[in-house]
Amino acid sequence: MQSPDAPPVRTRAVSRSFGDHTVLRGLDLTVDAGRVHGFIGPSGSGKTTTVRMLTGVLAPSSGSVEVFGTDPRKLDTAQRKAIGYMPQLGVLYPQLSIGDNLRFAASLYGVRKPKDRIAEVLEMLDLGGKQTLTLEDASGGMQRRVALAAALLHAPRLLFLDEPTSGLDPVLRRTVWEHLQALAADGCTIFVTTQIVSEAAMCDRVGLLADGGLLAEGSPDELRRRAEGGEVLDVHADGPVTAEAMEALGTHDGVVSATHVDRDRRAVRLVVDDAEAVMDSAGEVLAAHGLSVQLTERFQAPFDDVFVSLLEQQDA
Repeated sequence: MQSPDAPPVRTRAVSRSFGDHTVLRGLDLTVDAGRVHGFIGPSGSGKTTTVRMLTGVLAPSSGSVEVFGTDPRKLDTAQRKAIGYMPQLGVLYPQLSIGDNLRFAASLYGVRKPKDRIAEVLEMLDLGGKQTLTLEDASGGMQRRVALAAALLHAPRLLFLDEPTSGLDPVLRRTVWEHLQALAADGCTIFVTTQIVSEAAMCDRVGLLADGGLLAEGSPDELRRRAEGGEVLDVHADGPVTAEAMEALGTHDGVVSATHVDRDRRAVRLVVDDAEAVMDSAGEVLAAHGLSVQLTERFQAPFDDVFVSLLEQQDA
């Protein structure tokens, strides 16, 4: 039996090939309980193949996969009932109504009081009052939310979601992510794939996938720090920051680099080892050159930029 403290998902040196084409290579993955673990990368990078191995649909070509401490192809009934899975492609019945699809899904998992649970999940996903709508007549975004509802009906402890926000508008994407974070706060472990790189910021831990390999892994802040070479501060002065002042900032203790970020040369971006330690002392450096600090603020690069930076570091 798996220890209660053991991670619910673990892979070691997993590779997967289809004929002569290697889709994944050397994947080491640990998904901690009660966390949202994002798996992010462009189309064709191996995200769906990974999910299919974690759910036991595919076997790895080499390496090992464990879910609840067991090969996912050998999970018992109780373990399988603890898992929810939303595949990338629709598997529900387009000719049935939304309500009939969810009643069928609830029956497969033996959901108690299915009427109440279906109403609860539909309301959560802003689908209240849509039960009678035939699935094929629903919009693409609505169909994705119905598929997510089907995966949530039995309140799984472990949830695999393959691009759940694909085709959703930005407002609905944010709503779905808020629900996922709430589920994790209640103890559900969530492994979610997406090619929308900016969604990395919504995860507790992120794996960036490129060309079948894990490019980088860590918390969103750890990945930003790795991409930038440290923490980032933007310092706004009351006048142009001269070359002499820039040199003094760039060689100041704890500063990795200093660059201008605006045309009038009043704003300087500092990459630093520790933002808290440099916030006040950067002002002292500028004061020594006749300048006052109007604003010092942390800068967080968009995750699209983080991903590109990490990819460029790998290729360098």
